[in-house]
This record gives sequence, structure tokens and C-alpha cells, in this order.
Amino acid sequence: MSGTPKTALTIAGSDSGGGAGIQADLRTFFACGVHGMTAITAVTVQNSLGVQGFTEIPPDVVTAQIKAVAEDMGVDAAKTGMLATTEILEAVAETLDEVHIGRSFDVPFVVDPVAASMTGDPLLRNEALEAIRTQLFPRATLVTPNLDEVRLLTGVEVTDRESQRRAADALLALGPQWALVKGGHLYTDPECVDLLSDGVQHIELPGPRYDTKHTHGGGDTLASAITASLAQDLGVPDAVAEGKRFIERSVADAYPLGAGVGPVSPFWRLRH
Repeated sequence: MSGTPKTALTIAGSDSGGGAGIQADLRTFFACGVHGMTAITAVTVQNSLGVQGFTEIPPDVVTAQIKAVAEDMGVDAAKTGMLATTEILEAVAETLDEVHIGRSFDVPFVVDPVAASMTGDPLLRNEALEAIRTQLFPRATLVTPNLDEVRLLTGVEVTDRESQRRAADALLALGPQWALVKGGHLYTDPECVDLLSDGVQHIELPGPRYDTKHTHGGGDTLASAITASLAQDLGVPDAVAEGKRFIERSVADAYPLGAGVGPVSPFWRLRH
């Protein structure tokens, strides 16, 4: 690559174990050929065994990070991850409008509504769920919840392809332009089938289900790979398809690390 690459901003928490959060986003951005920028919302204390605690960053510091990079370097696409509190969520939403990021502007915005870690540890205060629904989703180009987050946000329990479509409709009713209902946690299905919908198109994206427990950071990696493709001017269906290919290879190359769950790996891209 020569010249200045496209830019992508992640607004999310830091993972001290390096497998998820800001760290997963940055290494995915790098592997996908975009320049990654950050607005850190929280510092977590975690490793392969789970999250032991987290401390939120003051909302004014979060918004200052967003403004600093947007006003100087420019943002070609942005995503959110862990936002932790209602105050941070509301501050981020207001700031995104100020710097012209989101579906009402020309900068794609992906909302990965992180509510809990894959081990079930809470990463979002309970009262913040409503702020996700009312403040972030209406601004989103795309939302990418896992099935636990779908249930928390919409009340829809996804058990099969039919309920997956109902979940997409329920998510779209909250205001995003597109919804991706991921099938990775639907363990009764021999495939991992994700459903992408804008209310008119319903695009099924099948993929293999790998026999591995090492999937830490999988949701973050998928969302950041999609964000990287959006930054490089792909449309939403093509960007999601590219993100799906990226996460499939990353899960296939996942590695053990520590005594618990290891991370998905973008290192496969370095071999190509």
C-alpha cells in the first residue's frame, strides 16, 4: 500500500488481555488496510478467564478523543463497542452529530451493542440499554448484536431462522438502516448463518461452525472488519460479506492463550 490509507474510528473499551475491545479493533483495522483511531470509553481488567472489573472514562474525555481525531484526521467510518454507561452513550451520540458521523451524514457508523463479555461478565450498566435503543440505533448504518444482545434489546429469543428474521425486524424498528443478526450463538444450527436485513432485503450469509472454544473478540473483530470495508467505500451488503469472510478465517486460526478462552486471530491475513 502507498499513500494515505482510509481511516476508521473505534469508540470502545480497552481489553488488558489484548483479545477483544480496542485491541481487537486496531489489529483488525491494520489487517484490513485502514488506519485505526480510538476513543477509549473504559479500561477493563480481564484475561482469558473473564472480566474482573472495569473503570469508565469520564464522558467529556471520551468526546474529546472523538473530536480530536475527527476534526484533524477525518473519519471514513466509525464503530462502537463497550460504552459502559448512559452518560457515555448520550455524550457519544451528541458528539457524533457534531462531527457528522452516522446514517444522516456521509460517514458510515456501525453499532456493536456490547452488553456482556462472551463469558457472561457484564460490560454495560443496565440503564444504558434504553440509551442504545433510542440514542445509538437511530444513528446507525448497521447494528451487529449477538443473540444475547438481541434478546436484551428486543425481547426476541432467536431459536431458528424464522425467529432470526423476526429479530431483524424488531431491531430495524428501533431505527438503524441495516441489522445483522449473527448466528454464532445458535448452537443447534450446524452452520453459522448470519442474517442481514434492511427491511426489504433479507440476505442469509452461511458459514462453517468450527469446533473451537477460542472465540474471544469474535464480535469485535467482525464489526471492525465490516467497518474497515465501509471505510474503503464498499456498500453495506458487500462490507458485511467481506467481514464474514474475515471472521471465518480468524476463527479458523484462533489460538489458545492463558488458562481460559483464547482470541480469534487476524494473523492469517499476514500470510496472504
